[in-house]
Amino acid sequence: MCSLRVLWFLLIGLHLTNAVVHQSLQDARQEQQQLVQRYIKTLNKEEGAIRLVGGDAEYEGNIEVLHNNKWGAVCDDEWDAAEGEIVCRQLGFPGLRRYTHSGYFGPARRRYWMDNLFCEGHEEELTQCHFEDWGVNDCDPSEAAGVICHPPRGAARPAALLLPDDRPLPKYPIHPSSRLYVRLRGGRSRNEGRVEVRIDGQHWGSICADGWGMLEANVVCRQLGLGYASEAFQTDYFGGANVSRPMLSGSECYGNETELADCLHHDHLHGVVSCHGSRQHVAAVICDYLSPDLVVDYYEIEQTAHLEDRPMLLMQCAMEESCVSNEAYQIQRDDPNWRYQTRRLLKFTAAAINAGNTDFRPFKEKNQWEWHMCHMHFHSMEVFATFDIFDLQGRKVAQGHKASFCLEDSSCLPGVPKKYNCANFGDQGISVNCSDVYLYNLDCQWVDITELPRGSYILKIAINPEFKVAEMSYDNNAAICDLFYTENYARVDNCHLTRP
Repeated sequence: MCSLRVLWFLLIGLHLTNAVVHQSLQDARQEQQQLVQRYIKTLNKEEGAIRLVGGDAEYEGNIEVLHNNKWGAVCDDEWDAAEGEIVCRQLGFPGLRRYTHSGYFGPARRRYWMDNLFCEGHEEELTQCHFEDWGVNDCDPSEAAGVICHPPRGAARPAALLLPDDRPLPKYPIHPSSRLYVRLRGGRSRNEGRVEVRIDGQHWGSICADGWGMLEANVVCRQLGLGYASEAFQTDYFGGANVSRPMLSGSECYGNETELADCLHHDHLHGVVSCHGSRQHVAAVICDYLSPDLVVDYYEIEQTAHLEDRPMLLMQCAMEESCVSNEAYQIQRDDPNWRYQTRRLLKFTAAAINAGNTDFRPFKEKNQWEWHMCHMHFHSMEVFATFDIFDLQGRKVAQGHKASFCLEDSSCLPGVPKKYNCANFGDQGISVNCSDVYLYNLDCQWVDITELPRGSYILKIAINPEFKVAEMSYDNNAAICDLFYTENYARVDNCHLTRP
């Protein structure tokens, strides 16, 4: 107890050191109350407390949550601004400046406690949102979720972020007058290793690992003529920053660039290198000439989309998998006759064909698959597809929550034998020139739109949306369609392929 009090007074002292002169006694009391709100749950080690780690200031970092008196990370699967706002609010900061993913503040330091978070926005704490059960995840250390909150009044900001309009560090392609050379070093073969770069005649150096992922790795493998990325790492396994000093940071690729120089980076002309995570971890890749390539069949979506008003009595399995909106769970909690209520569902068939040159296999190993009693088979991927509805201003207004997926060869082109089957603990995957088809009559193959006003919207269906499994290209992994919704019917048309 004594040590807890000492820590509390240290925090108060640290905060007062950076404080500004208050305009009134009321301002001082309000700031004190915000400080108490920010730290009390953490100091008391209360279940569900959260904290930020790895950042350069108290208001930024990867998120850790306390469960069973142990801290754990939060995975970035389905992580967006809705969840980030709740984190900043729970910690008592003025609001969210931006959310981060792909281990922006370094790899996760501990086990993942939370994955596939879905928040409506009204929750007071992160643990009030829907998520996979505690510790259930399919995430690697480079998928840590984080936030950058608006700083409290008077807080000192890191020098790297001291921009006049409070924006993050700007990023640019490598200047046309410069030449960026790329190579791999430290690997067991020429197809793997840490990524090293040289700008013009300077010395070789590594790339800061913050935010490094499959999109950036694919560009490196393409530029080196080594095929496609099969793995993207934030690691010192192939030698870290102590072996090769970082020359670039903030690397961000769309994924279809021909050279790494075409991607965005922090300003190399002025020597800006800003690494938030472990100073030893650098960007690394493994390349392969074989890779799957999934393509969404948007014609199937257009032809099968329809409405169904479904009694909640028939949706109990789906509700266990968080396949309905939060309002349905409120009805279940508050109304003893909730089973006789109905939910309006936009249903459709989703199909994906593998047009690559090797099979699409699950991210998880077979011994990590989960048995689902409702479906009577194992699920090998927690997030294989996402279903989102946006208004015409681009705001997400509804989304589907299919908790996990079984991958199999539902149909194949003539002459191609089926290899994968979900039944009897069979191997799962999608063979080359075969499709995995999720029919509209399956559980969770829908978006719950009960509370959605009638009107025009955008429907987005994406597969492998978090790039967990390597592919040749992600530019055909999503379909964006027009959705017209009335009292009696819904029409989906004008679909086209895009990136998740």
